[in-house]
Amino acid sequence: MTERFQGRLADVIRRPLITEKATRALELNQYTFEVDHRAAKPDIKAAIEQLFDVKVTGISTMNPPRRSRRMGRFAGKRAQVKKAVVRLAEGNSIQLFPES
Repeated sequence: MTERFQGRLADVIRRPLITEKATRALELNQYTFEVDHRAAKPDIKAAIEQLFDVKVTGISTMNPPRRSRRMGRFAGKRAQVKKAVVRLAEGNSIQLFPES
Protein backbone atom coordinates (compact mmCIF):
# COMPACT_ATOMS: atom_id res chain seq x y z
CA MET A 1 0.00 0.00 0.00
CA THR A 2 1.29 3.46 -0.83
CA GLU A 3 1.96 6.10 1.79
CA ARG A 4 -0.52 8.52 0.25
CA PHE A 5 -3.63 6.87 1.73
CA GLN A 6 -2.08 5.32 4.85
CA GLY A 7 -4.80 5.22 7.52
CA ARG A 8 -7.40 6.90 5.29
CA LEU A 9 -8.54 4.07 3.06
CA ALA A 10 -12.14 5.33 3.13
CA ASP A 11 -10.96 8.33 1.05
CA VAL A 12 -9.90 6.04 -1.81
CA ILE A 13 -13.43 4.91 -2.77
CA ARG A 14 -15.73 7.76 -3.81
CA ARG A 15 -18.93 5.96 -4.83
CA PRO A 16 -20.21 2.87 -6.63
CA LEU A 17 -21.10 3.37 -10.30
CA ILE A 18 -24.54 2.10 -11.26
CA THR A 19 -24.85 1.84 -15.04
CA GLU A 20 -26.31 -0.80 -17.33
CA LYS A 21 -22.91 -2.29 -17.99
CA ALA A 22 -21.96 -2.24 -14.30
CA THR A 23 -25.27 -3.88 -13.37
CA ARG A 24 -24.68 -6.71 -15.87
CA ALA A 25 -21.19 -7.20 -14.41
CA LEU A 26 -22.71 -7.81 -10.96
CA GLU A 27 -23.78 -11.25 -12.21
CA LEU A 28 -20.08 -12.05 -12.74
CA ASN A 29 -19.24 -10.85 -9.19
CA GLN A 30 -17.61 -7.66 -10.53
CA TYR A 31 -18.31 -4.28 -8.91
CA THR A 32 -17.53 -0.86 -10.43
CA PHE A 33 -16.45 2.09 -8.28
CA GLU A 34 -15.33 5.65 -8.86
CA VAL A 35 -12.02 6.05 -7.04
CA ASP A 36 -9.53 8.80 -6.33
CA HIS A 37 -7.46 9.43 -9.48
CA ARG A 38 -4.21 9.12 -7.49
CA ALA A 39 -5.07 5.71 -6.03
CA ALA A 40 -3.02 2.68 -7.08
CA LYS A 41 -4.36 -0.86 -7.35
CA PRO A 42 -2.98 -1.94 -3.94
CA ASP A 43 -4.73 1.05 -2.33
CA ILE A 44 -8.03 0.17 -3.98
CA LYS A 45 -7.73 -3.50 -3.01
CA ALA A 46 -6.94 -2.67 0.63
CA ALA A 47 -9.82 -0.17 0.82
CA ILE A 48 -12.41 -2.58 -0.63
CA GLU A 49 -11.27 -5.47 1.57
CA GLN A 50 -11.32 -3.32 4.71
CA LEU A 51 -14.58 -1.44 4.07
CA PHE A 52 -16.72 -4.36 2.86
CA ASP A 53 -14.95 -7.33 4.51
CA VAL A 54 -14.54 -9.28 1.25
CA LYS A 55 -11.68 -10.98 -0.64
CA VAL A 56 -10.60 -9.23 -3.87
CA THR A 57 -9.17 -11.44 -6.63
CA GLY A 58 -8.51 -8.79 -9.29
CA ILE A 59 -8.77 -5.12 -10.18
CA SER A 60 -8.98 -3.36 -13.53
CA THR A 61 -8.64 0.43 -13.62
CA MET A 62 -9.52 2.98 -16.28
CA ASN A 63 -8.30 6.55 -16.32
CA PRO A 64 -10.12 8.20 -19.26
CA PRO A 65 -9.10 11.67 -20.49
CA ARG A 66 -10.75 14.69 -18.89
CA ARG A 67 -13.74 16.08 -20.77
CA SER A 68 -14.10 19.73 -21.77
CA ARG A 69 -17.02 21.73 -20.46
CA ARG A 70 -18.31 25.10 -21.59
CA MET A 71 -20.68 27.51 -19.83
CA GLY A 72 -21.23 30.54 -22.06
CA ARG A 73 -17.86 32.10 -22.75
CA PHE A 74 -16.14 30.24 -19.93
CA ALA A 75 -14.37 27.03 -20.85
CA GLY A 76 -13.00 24.48 -18.43
CA LYS A 77 -12.53 20.82 -17.71
CA ARG A 78 -14.58 18.37 -15.69
CA ALA A 79 -13.12 16.72 -12.63
CA GLN A 80 -10.80 13.82 -13.33
CA VAL A 81 -12.48 10.45 -12.78
CA LYS A 82 -10.87 7.04 -12.37
CA LYS A 83 -12.97 3.88 -12.53
CA ALA A 84 -12.08 0.57 -10.94
CA VAL A 85 -13.73 -2.76 -11.70
CA VAL A 86 -13.20 -5.07 -8.73
CA ARG A 87 -13.55 -8.86 -9.02
CA LEU A 88 -14.43 -10.63 -5.79
CA ALA A 89 -13.68 -14.19 -4.73
CA GLU A 90 -16.39 -16.81 -5.11
CA GLY A 91 -18.96 -16.56 -2.33
CA ASN A 92 -18.24 -12.90 -1.50
CA SER A 93 -20.61 -10.06 -2.33
CA ILE A 94 -21.16 -6.39 -1.57
CA GLN A 95 -24.63 -5.12 -0.62
CA LEU A 96 -24.97 -2.02 -2.87
CA PHE A 97 -28.73 -1.67 -2.39
CA PRO A 98 -29.60 -1.95 1.31
CA GLU A 99 -32.99 -3.47 1.98
CA SER A 100 -35.39 -1.24 3.92
